[in-house]
Amino acid sequence: QGQLVESGGGLVQAGGSLRLACAASGRTFSGYAMGWFRRAPGKEREFVAAISWGSTSPYYADSVKGRFTISRDSANNTVYLQMNSLKPEDTAVYYCARSQSYHYTGPYDSWGRGTQVTVSS
Repeated sequence: QGQLVESGGGLVQAGGSLRLACAASGRTFSGYAMGWFRRAPGKEREFVAAISWGSTSPYYADSVKGRFTISRDSANNTVYLQMNSLKPEDTAVYYCARSQSYHYTGPYDSWGRGTQVTVSS
């Protein structure tokens, strides 16, 4: 079946940076859109960023636009989320997901277990 495995989370001060990675084990990203989502304490899971297959135009939530960058390394089956200028409100568990289709709108049917990002003020 395969799985998605996130890494790169941690504790960082406000204004700092982190780079998350999502690696596929036993499955490929080829032909599928990939996305990052997050769930903050006491809140619903929300969309963060996504990139359609074959597209050079990623999509971002307004709350992270200009600070986060999603990218993919198809050769290594890895998707990244570069997070700069982090804010305490970015604190959440971040999840990688694979869409059922090539388009970023999903739906997303494969999920990683998440990686914790904590931003201190």
